[in-house]
Amino acid sequence: MKNDDAGKPVATNRKAFHEYFIEEKFEAGIVLQGTEVKSLRNGRVNLQDSYASVREGEAFLHHCHISPYSHGNIMNHDPIRVRKLLLHKKEINKLLGKTQQKGLTLIPLRIYFSKRGHAKVELGLAKGKKLYDRRESIKAREAGREVERAIKDRK
Repeated sequence: MKNDDAGKPVATNRKAFHEYFIEEKFEAGIVLQGTEVKSLRNGRVNLQDSYASVREGEAFLHHCHISPYSHGNIMNHDPIRVRKLLLHKKEINKLLGKTQQKGLTLIPLRIYFSKRGHAKVELGLAKGKKLYDRRESIKAREAGREVERAIKDRK
């Protein structure tokens, strides 16, 4: 395995930044079965509509679709099974306290491989945006683009 791919995202959840305010980020390991790692390395993962939850002192990733490996056999995994996340007890307790607050949820932002070759997921503690917040962020992004264009044209 090459180490130049370390930290490079396998999949990102771009929709999460559009629909949520990300207040805090956490890094967690994922418990995977056999061919799931090979599918991840091929980039065959979809984070859209996925979320994480904490129950009974453990964290879990729900609705994360990892496609079955193309060269796998009959022992291939279930694509949308619930996967356990590896976090320290302190982090789990912190997340449990924060997610019980009104309006906060855990959203996976990206999946990547660490320098040591372990699959990691970056979780964001998020608060949902209202429609007017989304419009405001779109206006700010457009204004930034116009400023960049103006600077580029001046040069």
